[in-house]
Amino acid sequence: MGFGLLSYEFVGCCGVSLTMSFRLGGIVYILLREVKDIGFTGVFRLIFKPLVNEFPCFGAVCYSLRQKKKLDFTLKVIGGDISAIPGISDAIEGTIRDAIEDSITWPVRKVVPILPGDYSDLELKPVGMLEVKLVQAKDLTNKDIIGKSDPYAELYIRPLRDRTKTSKIINNDLNPIWNEHFEFIVEDATTQHLVVKIFDDEGLQASELIGCAQVQLSELEPGKVKDIWLNLVKDLEVQRDNKNRGQVHLELLYCPFGMENGFTNPFASSFSMTSLEKVLKSGADGIEVTGNGNAITQRRREVIVRGVLSVTVISAEDLPVVDLMGKADPYVVLTMKKSETKNKTRVVNDCLNPVWNQTFDFVVEDGLHDMLILEVWDHDTFGKDYMGRCILTLTKVILEGEYKDRFKLDGAKSGSLYLHLKWLPQHIYRDT
Repeated sequence: MGFGLLSYEFVGCCGVSLTMSFRLGGIVYILLREVKDIGFTGVFRLIFKPLVNEFPCFGAVCYSLRQKKKLDFTLKVIGGDISAIPGISDAIEGTIRDAIEDSITWPVRKVVPILPGDYSDLELKPVGMLEVKLVQAKDLTNKDIIGKSDPYAELYIRPLRDRTKTSKIINNDLNPIWNEHFEFIVEDATTQHLVVKIFDDEGLQASELIGCAQVQLSELEPGKVKDIWLNLVKDLEVQRDNKNRGQVHLELLYCPFGMENGFTNPFASSFSMTSLEKVLKSGADGIEVTGNGNAITQRRREVIVRGVLSVTVISAEDLPVVDLMGKADPYVVLTMKKSETKNKTRVVNDCLNPVWNQTFDFVVEDGLHDMLILEVWDHDTFGKDYMGRCILTLTKVILEGEYKDRFKLDGAKSGSLYLHLKWLPQHIYRDT
């Protein structure tokens, strides 16, 4: 059977009474509230499903607000006005507003049976997990008059307070490196999207938005890591913003529950798995979904991937001119971010296309959360000049075991590094 889909503008109103509690001076106050004259305007999604041969040709109707819109209501204390309680009016109204909107906003859907039957499959339930690595951002717009912005990120699939993830603050940096990992529950991979918002922390004042971006989950291939750079915009609804606000770098991995349904499951025992996939299988096995799918319990395992990373710096091409004579004396400094272990290549004199072919080995204690930073410098008798850098997570080399690629230099007008990376694994995990 198929299903019908209809969206339309809808204005509604209703009333409800509720009991709320709050604490002042160590005393809990219980107040009876009346929420009445609720009015909201927005686009509602109606789904007529399943289609049947019996009149009216569908068994149930699902309705859902497509996205949060304007909501108005009247809130009173029984026997008085809410404004009579100083300092809590805004907080209570905000909590009620979120509760009402979140209870009917997609992918939450309300099922209205029309014909007798079991329609539990139409209700909201988790369908998978989205693993997100917030790697870095670059060329962010500076919001501070003195110094540089102090950026941090907020990420969410559903804009709920308890499901919004916040990164750490990187002070005074327009090219922050976070390398933080987050997990999100997915209820509808065909319509949901991941939203990333970058803010400038202002201390006691409200943070200022630098830019935002989003990626549709439908663009992700289940079980495959996607490495992506997203351009930041001012508003996700208005797509006429051409101002450069910077970019954010993400690694995304969508893992549906029960991937064997039409998918080649890289976590199945019959599939030839890399070490990382085996470890991720151990973590995925720690996710429990109840029989009706409405509740999810996470028994995630803290995964530690250990091994040896072998990096061969093969060559560089089209490096920027630094010396007055139109050349440069380049060398590369390699740094593992967590351990701060460093190595460097030899200096190649008077060359913008140097060849090194030098190999360095790094013992890595936590491959999933470490990074390799390669900085190119120009050697000078009286110092050194910065030429650009590459920042690499270890996800791809752990998954593939070995690969070669060219990497563009960030912070440089031109130039790229040609590298060969190889991973020799040794992993452990423990329950959390």
